[in-house]
Amino acid sequence: MLKLIASDLDGTLLQNGSQTLPEGICEQIKRLKEKGILFVAASGRQYANLRRLFAPVQDDIAYICENGCLVFYKGKRIHKEYMDRETGQQILKDILQKDGNELVLSGEDTSYLQPKDELFRCLIQDIVKNNVTVTEDILKTEEDYFKISVFAPEGAEKIYPFWKEKYGEKVTVVTSGNEWLDMMPLHVNKGTAMDALLKTLEIKPEECMAFGDNYNDIEMLQMTGESYAMKNGKEAVKAVCKYQADTVGKVLEEVLKNL
Repeated sequence: MLKLIASDLDGTLLQNGSQTLPEGICEQIKRLKEKGILFVAASGRQYANLRRLFAPVQDDIAYICENGCLVFYKGKRIHKEYMDRETGQQILKDILQKDGNELVLSGEDTSYLQPKDELFRCLIQDIVKNNVTVTEDILKTEEDYFKISVFAPEGAEKIYPFWKEKYGEKVTVVTSGNEWLDMMPLHVNKGTAMDALLKTLEIKPEECMAFGDNYNDIEMLQMTGESYAMKNGKEAVKAVCKYQADTVGKVLEEVLKNL
């Protein structure tokens, strides 16, 4: 029996760079809840961003945030993972030295930036709509280091080998979009976060459905009973999924019709 449906956001629920939910998704989430099925937003995004995005149903869903570093349910944080500060500082210093690359340091409630270009602050604050804290020296931030992201206009897959080789034994390194590379605590991903959520809710993996498109979704997709890769997703993602889909909304409507 289906009890939980989780979906990645960018590239999956949000297509073609959209920063707003597709029409009808919130109504589908409400109908799923009436049938006893919990919707989970599973993203590399921050919690505050996701709550704004899902405003009409923000208290009706669960959240896997920062690629698995934070999990929230019914307004409470139920799981968190963060990297050791020494490793985090080494990574931040390396990003600051990379011309053309920008960084985002994820706290629990804000994204810390030390922008090299003011347009990057505008991107994160005004377009992505994150809570943002701009600092002159990001190494002096005192909060736990949850996730560190590299924004690479030349493409995340081009810079992936450098970061994987240098830090792959200390942190989890994944591409999470065309221009984004994310680093989380070692062995932390959306799958580990999903596991923590399911144990809290006493739901079995085979009672779950998940959607994704990129490498940072693979572990979550592998552990769910019904897995969907987006047709425009990475081939490695399609390889681990049972099905493929054009849009999340179409599948959710089929689920609702069959209940």
